[in-house]
Amino acid sequence: MSETVLICCFGIGIVAGLRSMTAPAIVSWAGYLSWLGVGAGPFWFIASLPVVVILTAWALFEIVIDKTSKIGNRTGLVGLIFRIVTSSLSGAVISTAASTGPALGVIMGLAGGMIGTYGGYHLRRACVRRTSFGDLPVAIAEDLIGVGLGVVCVYVAGH
Repeated sequence: MSETVLICCFGIGIVAGLRSMTAPAIVSWAGYLSWLGVGAGPFWFIASLPVVVILTAWALFEIVIDKTSKIGNRTGLVGLIFRIVTSSLSGAVISTAASTGPALGVIMGLAGGMIGTYGGYHLRRACVRRTSFGDLPVAIAEDLIGVGLGVVCVYVAGH
C-alpha cells in the first residue's frame, strides 16, 4: 500500500473523529463521482445514489445538531462508537478502492478517528476558552476543516 493511501485513510479517520457522518458521506460522494473506484469491490453500494443521499442528509443533520446542546459529547460512549465505526469503514473503503484491501485502511482510519475525536474535542474547547470566539464560530471552522480535509483525502487517494 502506498504511503499516500495510508495518509488518506488516516486523514479520513480524522474527519470522522471531528464529525462522525461527514467522512462516510464524503467517501460516498467520491464513489458516486468516480473519484474512488468502488464499483466492482465489496463497498460498491456506497456509491449508489440512495446511499449518497442518506449519508449526506445524516451528515448535514449532524452538522446542524452539533451546534445545539441536543447532541452528546463526541467522547461519550455513543459518539465514540459512531466514530470507531465510521472512521474504520471510511478508511477501509479508501484502501479497498486503491486495490490494497481493507485491513490497513481500517487500522489507519481508526487511528485517525481517535486522534480526530480526542484532539478535535480538546482543540475546540481550548479555542473557545482562549480566544474571544464563542463555540459557534469554532464549531463552524471545525466543520469546514473536516469537509476540506475529507475532500482532499478522497481526491488524492483516487488520483
